[in-house]
Amino acid sequence: MLIVADENIPLLDAFFAGFGEVRRYPGRAIDAACVKDADVLLVRSVTRVDRQLLEGSRVRFVGTCTIGTDHLDLEYFAQAGIHWSSAPGCNARGVVDYVLGSLLTLAELEGADLSRKVYGVVGAGEVGGRLVRVLHGLGWKVLVCDPVRQASEGGDFVDLETILAQCDVISLHTPLQRGGEHPTWHLLDASRLARLRAGAWLINASRGPVVDNAALRELLLDREDLHAVLDVWEDEPRVDLQLADLCTLATPHIAGYSLDGKQRGTAQIYQAFCRWRGEAEQVKLADLLPMPSLAQIEFDAGAEPAWALATLCRAVYDPRRDDADFRRSLSEEVAEQRAAFDRLRKHYPVRREIEGLAVRVRGEAPQLAQVVSALGAVLA
Repeated sequence: MLIVADENIPLLDAFFAGFGEVRRYPGRAIDAACVKDADVLLVRSVTRVDRQLLEGSRVRFVGTCTIGTDHLDLEYFAQAGIHWSSAPGCNARGVVDYVLGSLLTLAELEGADLSRKVYGVVGAGEVGGRLVRVLHGLGWKVLVCDPVRQASEGGDFVDLETILAQCDVISLHTPLQRGGEHPTWHLLDASRLARLRAGAWLINASRGPVVDNAALRELLLDREDLHAVLDVWEDEPRVDLQLADLCTLATPHIAGYSLDGKQRGTAQIYQAFCRWRGEAEQVKLADLLPMPSLAQIEFDAGAEPAWALATLCRAVYDPRRDDADFRRSLSEEVAEQRAAFDRLRKHYPVRREIEGLAVRVRGEAPQLAQVVSALGAVLA
């Protein structure tokens, strides 16, 4: 069996070498010649997998180690009898950590109290749903817009116009849909962007084209009261340099790039592959993950909850490092800019997640316990 895979997928040999030969390529370089003799194709979001790539090949299983599937031609897969799997939720916690780190940075810049903001989460799937639970756990006011879930579940959802009118912070976590009943391509177009509240913070860690990047650039040029945090870009790996300069934080599509999330994605595809083959799993992710470098954090019961929140989040992840690395990489030369974007992702430093971090509190401190619990850390 020949398995062709994106070279940036971690633990490939650990999970898949037992099935046959594993052949690696840069994700953007995978073409029809690479997959012609392959039986299995494993990708990330940078590889478009469609008829043009697969027709005439032996590929019968496609796995994407990502949450999103907008780079997969699922209609063609159904026609061609190709089984596929994604990794829903694999990097959701990493994205939540990214959003929390971004909020702390923006609050520090403005001297703002995060607990007094009104938060709008657009898209309440694996990522957005977890973010909502964290924000609710902290006792903060959250409005949620998810037309798909609203249609199927009912419940306490609001429309996007309400989010724009009432929320101080808007965090986007919707999949990219170009058509259908609920399209999200340029969901925030010029008209909707213009309705952002005074001093609003906009965070996009979903897909670049969910926001009209050109319209956002013009808006930020005109309104200095706004803050934008972008991890995804409409034409990535090419980036609008002026827009990046106008953003308070700008990063190269790494919001979910925790070590745990990336390795979890590979594990989920391995599990789906084993189910497809009707074989028992022989490898467990728990046996492969290294111990975190930060074993435990200890607070005195008198610690301020807001300070403890910032300390916990930043001890694990601070997006300002990624912002600085990204800005240094930006170049007027398009080819160099594209190469640098992928280089930052390929050589991304080890980053763990807040969830599961051991926290000890000396004495009784209900408010500190609430912060620890909301973040998903564990009271030791």
